[in-house]
Amino acid sequence: MKILLIEDDSLIAEPLVKALSEHHYVVDVVTDGETGWTLLESFAYDLVLLDVVLPKLDGISLCRKLRSQGNQTPILLLTAQNASTNKVTGLDAGADDYVAKPFNLPELLARIRALLRRGGTALPPLLEWCNLRLDPSLCEVTCNGELVRLTPKEYGLLELFLRNPHRIFSTGALIDHIWSFEETPSEDTIRSHIKGLRQKLKTAGVLNDPIETVYGIGYRLRPEAKPKAAKAPSGQTETDQDENVTTVTVQAGIDGIWNQVKETIDRRLAVVEQAAVLLLQNQLSEELRQQAEQASHKLAGSLGMFGADHGSRLAQEIEPLFQKGRALSRQQRQRLSQLVADLRRELQQLNDGQLDPEQAAIPFAPERTDGPVDERPWLLVVSSNPSFTAELQKAAASWGLRVQIMSNPVMAREQIAEAHPDIVLLDFASTVNPENGIENNSDNSSANKSKDNNYNNIEHNTENNFMLLSELSACTPPVPALVLTDQDRLIDRVKVTRLGGRRLQQPVTVTQVLEAVNQVLQQARPMQATVLVVDDDMQVLTALQRLLIPWGLHVSVLDNPLLFLDALEANPPDLLILDIEMPHISGIELCQVVRNDPRWSGLPILFLTAHTDAATMHQVFEAGADDFVCKPIVGPELVTRILNRLERTQLLKSLAETDALTGVANRRKSTAALSQFLQWCHHCQQPFCLALVELEHLKSINQQYGHAAADQVLARLGEMLRRSFRNEEVVGRWGGGEFVVGMAGTTKADGTQCILDLQQSWQQFGFKADGVAFQVSLRAAVVQFPQDGTDLQTLYQTARARFQQTNATHSEGSLP
Repeated sequence: MKILLIEDDSLIAEPLVKALSEHHYVVDVVTDGETGWTLLESFAYDLVLLDVVLPKLDGISLCRKLRSQGNQTPILLLTAQNASTNKVTGLDAGADDYVAKPFNLPELLARIRALLRRGGTALPPLLEWCNLRLDPSLCEVTCNGELVRLTPKEYGLLELFLRNPHRIFSTGALIDHIWSFEETPSEDTIRSHIKGLRQKLKTAGVLNDPIETVYGIGYRLRPEAKPKAAKAPSGQTETDQDENVTTVTVQAGIDGIWNQVKETIDRRLAVVEQAAVLLLQNQLSEELRQQAEQASHKLAGSLGMFGADHGSRLAQEIEPLFQKGRALSRQQRQRLSQLVADLRRELQQLNDGQLDPEQAAIPFAPERTDGPVDERPWLLVVSSNPSFTAELQKAAASWGLRVQIMSNPVMAREQIAEAHPDIVLLDFASTVNPENGIENNSDNSSANKSKDNNYNNIEHNTENNFMLLSELSACTPPVPALVLTDQDRLIDRVKVTRLGGRRLQQPVTVTQVLEAVNQVLQQARPMQATVLVVDDDMQVLTALQRLLIPWGLHVSVLDNPLLFLDALEANPPDLLILDIEMPHISGIELCQVVRNDPRWSGLPILFLTAHTDAATMHQVFEAGADDFVCKPIVGPELVTRILNRLERTQLLKSLAETDALTGVANRRKSTAALSQFLQWCHHCQQPFCLALVELEHLKSINQQYGHAAADQVLARLGEMLRRSFRNEEVVGRWGGGEFVVGMAGTTKADGTQCILDLQQSWQQFGFKADGVAFQVSLRAAVVQFPQDGTDLQTLYQTARARFQQTNATHSEGSLP
């Protein structure tokens, strides 16, 4: 436990520090109130021992200042002023206890232990976990009654975990709690202390390992295992025995049943596929609709039995789309088509025996089957400012966001426990102190009571805000958070940054908030990346799958390097992880093969190696490796290196494929994507709609108002196109003021309506150049595959020709 002692008398401070250190407390000492305030803003302490009479800032004033800022750290006052009025003043200022000088050391230590128990959840004087016991009053740790000898740091770590059984501590948090601010241990030092503590507890006979490593986050106290009624055979734990028996028995039964029913399941899916195609063509009969609804319902109930939980959820989402009398929107039709294709792939994997039971257990967000599927990014707003949230919710629709409002962090935490939003906006200014001050009151006692209540509310809300921010950063993967605050001090910025938040300083407009939200979403968008891991050790492969899958990565594994090229062709990865030493072919030789193939030469390659000598490192990088990670693998390090490498690769790819001015795909990228869309629609017999959108008189704008004004117009149109069309639709700039939009699974009528909505929204925009206002017209043409052309070039030429035919004749509300 970490204590801050603020005492200017060295004759008192030095022996007190010695006594506290002997009881395994970490103690920071300062001699004036201002320095104490600075440390309390920068570091977390479990207790403050505070002298009343101090230079620069006295103890009573410091106490009031801490409480007014919402700091709930327990405070024990030390003073020679033993009058009752002085005690009352100190306690009213926010102190938790009061000890008069000269004090009795055993009594002071007892009061400290009592305050530390009071500071968190109610804990007994003795801290226990299974057969392990820690006695804070004696600073002793015992196992089955036998003393366990620990170093002060090991004792501090164990006590911290036992006092906070439900909290995950990052290495930074452990440093803040266990080490003084003058010490700067590395993460390796933390791991060494954790390792040493585990070894000593295991040697002492502690049941299981009480410290659980949460990969990518930190450490926590492992929940106590429930006692078993029967004893496992020698050499095998009861848990291992149960898991082995269950796995073998259940899996054998499931495999036998699957061989009997897989043909029936395949027929049910064929019915759903046929109905989906006819539905998209508006030719679905009532009889086939009923069959498809029943088939999807049965698939939802049966696929989960065979480890295909994801397939079961897909079928659950498909079922309501076939309900009688339900008219599907364009987005829902596209969603249905995608769901059916995903379900077919899931069934194919199940037939091939590729589904991993561990992957089937990955949690999915709750499905919303009681309404239309909404795939817009989900913005959760935590604010008690109704005017702000109303304006934000109204404006968010045009940004392609769906907004949910929570008035306080407690309600938000309950919602996040059910499903993670894409981003959270925390309005600290409104949720910390919604009244923005305290009204004057003629009754002094009432006024003081009102102030006390207000301080308590501020303290409570501040704690909840930071707790929510901490929980968001601890999610896997972390949920991005944007903090709206009116505090601009450096220490406030540091607090938010430490917890993984991004700040937005008030005053700020709703437009600026949405721009910031959009920017964070772009940066935090989960990578749909595939990682191929080649290692002859199946335990390593299994561990890497469990580590990387929760971060949104698709992980393919291969334990036979002879099949490397087949795996590369079957499922092209975005990053390779290679072991160096493998039978038949080494990882270095595989790396050279990849670098010598033009198709794969740019693939990022990361090596796993137990060798860190200079010769091996030189050989690895000479072969073309981008990075390496030493064995044994440290989870957070590997995840960080992989994500950083993928982000750099995607950034370079984005620069090569994105039009810098408008943010949409360039001609090369959009042409390739549109060609793939056409092939898919031709194969699945689905419609494809191509829209040609063009800014009129762009050349004249350049000449009359300047290139900067024209760039402003292009950037605005690019932004509107990105917001108006989803990621599943292709938007590209083909040159000048010409843009194309490709919409798979969309009829010409639906596509035309989308473009008309776009034109209507565009008419509301005006531009200025050197104080002169002007507007820009937008013309468009819509064509459909295969009626207007069977290839991309023909469709484009048809759209251009319609521009010429109807340039001056088409009426408002229609398109050529």
